[in-house]
Amino acid sequence: MVVTEILYIIAAVIVGALSTARLVNLVVHDTWPPVVWMRIQWSKITDDGPWYKLVDCPWCAAPWIVAPNLILAVVTDLHPAWWIVNGWLAASFAAAWLAIKARG
Repeated sequence: MVVTEILYIIAAVIVGALSTARLVNLVVHDTWPPVVWMRIQWSKITDDGPWYKLVDCPWCAAPWIVAPNLILAVVTDLHPAWWIVNGWLAASFAAAWLAIKARG
């Protein structure tokens, strides 16, 4: 394996992890009205049972959010569209995190 291939894979792992962190935060913690509505609907569907944790617990939600993203990365061979969507999510997560840290 060439060094550039290894760096490409490392970059994809970092971007994928950051974009998944953004999606997990969106699903579990965000107050954006469509996501709040989704959590309310999921609460009704699951009767606040153990399956509710998928939208309440980041440790529970993350594997189910990362799985389709990983499948897409592999199936599309890291198609440019994968990079655009995941790069946007990763950059938005990183920017928000930096903004929070900058405030102290």
